[in-house]
Amino acid sequence: MKVLVTGDQGYIGSVLVEILHEKGYEVSGLDVGYFEENKLEKCLEGYSRSSKDVRDIVLQDLEGLDAIIHLAGLSNDPLGEFTPSLTHEINTNASIKLAELAKKAGVSRFIFSSSQSMYGISELDSELDEDDSEKNPVTAYAAAKWDAEQTLNSMSSDDFVVTSYRPSTVFGASPRLRCDIVFNNLVASAYTTGRIEIMSDGTPWRPVVHVKDVSSAFISGLEAPKEIISGKSFNVGINEGNYTVRDLAEAANRSVPNSELVFTGEHQDSRTYKVSFNRILTDLKDYYKPEWDLDKGGRELVDMFDRIKFTENQFRGRETVRLKQLIHLTESNKIDSNFRF
Repeated sequence: MKVLVTGDQGYIGSVLVEILHEKGYEVSGLDVGYFEENKLEKCLEGYSRSSKDVRDIVLQDLEGLDAIIHLAGLSNDPLGEFTPSLTHEINTNASIKLAELAKKAGVSRFIFSSSQSMYGISELDSELDEDDSEKNPVTAYAAAKWDAEQTLNSMSSDDFVVTSYRPSTVFGASPRLRCDIVFNNLVASAYTTGRIEIMSDGTPWRPVVHVKDVSSAFISGLEAPKEIISGKSFNVGINEGNYTVRDLAEAANRSVPNSELVFTGEHQDSRTYKVSFNRILTDLKDYYKPEWDLDKGGRELVDMFDRIKFTENQFRGRETVRLKQLIHLTESNKIDSNFRF
């Protein structure tokens, strides 16, 4: 099967293409290259890839493909708020255009990387499910993902199967590591400074999932029968995959022995939600088999930090903080105000 991964030079994409290659897929990649240089370890080489903005994809780019896993986009809320109009242009409009072209090109499966951020701030103690729970996107990033997902899922048909996956906040090692996401940030702080400081009381809930388990979820969209996945959305996580911020901090603390953990309680964090993973764990149980928990993922991060001699400058700098990298590209005139090279 010929599979194109858009955003193959991102945090998740760098891991996903390697797993696809190991599984025997004929993988290709397409990425604009914002984070090409943010590479802490060796990435997969020798596969077909092109440097191209997802907004500029044409029909010819997609000919001969069997499937597309669409990861490319402006990632996470701070980055999305940096330029809200561009977030909608890239994360919504370009995603829909890509799917329309893919359908014309005869691509049979289209897998969209969506987000749980569309649930927004939940006042419910119950777990949020894919269809019945209210969507309350409060950021440009969340709104763009929700808008795109609704249109994309409605395009699904017998010969063009669309599936949307909504990962929890991702953690774990990647050649293009991100430290602007919660668990990676906590472990990196413990490792480079010896201290984890939580400004809330630690009670808010945060679902998280390992980057390799997210990759496994996307691959299930290539392998599961279309009747199970066509036009559907899946929350991506593990059984018991909802954690409090205190749980995450304590796991990070365990990963780095002798690090200090402090809860200051000076900031009340209103962002709290729990998510149900029943659909993916039940409907896709033969195809999605998550293997990673916090402790295993924490050890993996520390092993990576040891290998690369990870520093506090890397932890706080543009190598691992996506917004800082884009600001650098903008201020150095490498990209223009429309985020084009």
